[in-house]
Amino acid sequence: MGDVTEMKFQAAIFDMDGTVLDTIRDLRDAVNYAMKETGHRHDFTDDDTKMLFGSGVYVALSRALIAEKLGVSAEDDGVLDRMLEVGFTTGPEDYGIPKEEVERISTVYRPYYEKNCDIHTKPYDGIGALLTRLRRSGVKTAVVSNKPDEAVRTLSADKFPDQFDFVLGEQPGIRRKPEPDMTDRCLEVLGVRREDAVYIGDTEIDLKTAENGGMQVIGVTWGFRGRRFLEAHGARMIAETAEEAGRMILQ
Repeated sequence: MGDVTEMKFQAAIFDMDGTVLDTIRDLRDAVNYAMKETGHRHDFTDDDTKMLFGSGVYVALSRALIAEKLGVSAEDDGVLDRMLEVGFTTGPEDYGIPKEEVERISTVYRPYYEKNCDIHTKPYDGIGALLTRLRRSGVKTAVVSNKPDEAVRTLSADKFPDQFDFVLGEQPGIRRKPEPDMTDRCLEVLGVRREDAVYIGDTEIDLKTAENGGMQVIGVTWGFRGRRFLEAHGARMIAETAEEAGRMILQ
C-alpha cells in the first residue's frame, strides 16, 4: 500500500519505439526493403533509421527519400536538425519529391513491417518490471505511438501481455502525435485527468506531445535521441534507466 499512497501520477502513457521496445533493427530492415523494392537507396544503418523515425511512417519515408536525394547520413553534421523539420515546416515536395512517391513506398513498407515487426524487436531492460511495479501501485499504463495501430497492438500483446490498460497506434480519423488527439482519447478511456498523467518517450515528438496534451513528460535516454538532445529540447525530467523512470512516476 505504500506505493499507492506515495503515488505521484495516476497514469503513465508510454511511447513505443525507443521507449518500451527496441525496434530499430526491424524498422531498419523494413525501410531498406521498401526502398529497394521501389528502386531507391537501401543502405540505411541503425543510426540513420533512428534519425528517420519519430513522426510516423509517412514522415520516416519522406526523410529517407530526402536523405537519398541529398546523399546524407546520420553522421553528417546538421542532418538530424534538417530531418526534424520534415513533417512540420517542410515536406518531401519542398525537396522536389512527389507525395505520391512517398505513398507508393508506404504501400510496400506497411504490409512488410506488419508481417516482420517482431523478428529482432525486444523490450528494453527493466521495462517489464517497471510496468508490473506501476500496476501493483495502482498506476494505469498505456502505449500511444505513431506506429501503425496493428503493429502497436500486436507487439503490445506479444511483449507485454496484460500489462497495458490501453494501446493506440496510428489509424485513420485521429491526428498523430504531437497533436493531442491520441493522448486525449487515451485519457478519456482511462478516466484520468491530464494533470494526473505523465507521458514517457525518447524523442522531440514525445516532448511536444506532452506539451500539447497538457501533461508532464519524462524523457528516456536509451532510445532514438539521447540525453544531450532531450536537454536541448527542454526536457526537465530525464531517466537513464527504467528503474529511474519508475521513481519519477511514483516519487
